[in-house]
Amino acid sequence: MGELSIKIRIAEREYPMRVDAAEEELLRIAGRLVNERMKNYKDQFGIEDKQDLLAMVAFDSIVSKMRSEVETSGISGQILDKISQLSSRIADSSAE
Repeated sequence: MGELSIKIRIAEREYPMRVDAAEEELLRIAGRLVNERMKNYKDQFGIEDKQDLLAMVAFDSIVSKMRSEVETSGISGQILDKISQLSSRIADSSAE
């Protein structure tokens, strides 16, 4: 579909960028979520400084990403164990 020139507004500042058309919606949603999280932290903790709010959002995002990676790793391990068990059963039943 090609590239688009868009502007994403985060913390009352606009950031121009060139993006693939297929990713435009994803990036706009991400910008909206950053702003929403900033507002939540501002309301919850009374923080006004935008840099502090952005740092908290960044930290929270990285922690969430790390949790997801740990969960995915655990699930991948479980899947590999199940595949190994199934392979063993198939091999055992083929040998009979």
